[in-house]
Amino acid sequence: GIHRRHRSLARHSRLAATERTLLYRTPDSQSRAQGVMRPLEESELEQVLTKLFSFVGKNIENILQRTDAPHSLRLHKKRVYYVRDDVMKRAVSIGRDQLVSLGLCIGKFTHSDKFKLMVGALDLLAAHAKYKMWVKPTSEMSFLYGNHLLKSGLGRISENTPANAGVVIYSMSDIPIGFGVAAKSTQDCRKLDPSAIVAFHMSDVGEYLRAEDDMVQGKKD
Repeated sequence: GIHRRHRSLARHSRLAATERTLLYRTPDSQSRAQGVMRPLEESELEQVLTKLFSFVGKNIENILQRTDAPHSLRLHKKRVYYVRDDVMKRAVSIGRDQLVSLGLCIGKFTHSDKFKLMVGALDLLAAHAKYKMWVKPTSEMSFLYGNHLLKSGLGRISENTPANAGVVIYSMSDIPIGFGVAAKSTQDCRKLDPSAIVAFHMSDVGEYLRAEDDMVQGKKD
């Protein structure tokens, strides 16, 4: 099932990442304590893949096994980065203490070690999204302030979207502005009252202004 597929992908990605990188050794207790950028451990990778899978489904293989430009997942100071392998190799000239960010920051682990997707993952999710919702212009600002999407603000929804699926939220001009979790299926959404929630907010591009300190590593960490 899904969990078996996740474990298989986790093993493949971890082994491939370890073999491809020339910069960092397998994580040990010292590197974890010092926050050195490193490959994800299996338990960490399992959490990341589970979150990504909820948005992109089988397209996760296209993320992990790119043929155009191989990428790897790396952990640095609780944040998870999706990094091109050739960029990692060039970063060898940067001291680890001076390294602030590398590649695309897609999420972070909380103090309780739970993985949370961040707005930096939006373009990656949008490129491979399985389910989508479009927001009416009159409701865009509300969503961009961190509010859930209501039926009254729903312009369109992908066919066959199930409840609790990860959804990428778009403006009516097809610009991705955030992502969340479907509160209802496509069929149920059509029968809801205007004030009912159709998508629970997770992240949006307004965070680049509202939560700037959290976006830039080092300001809060």
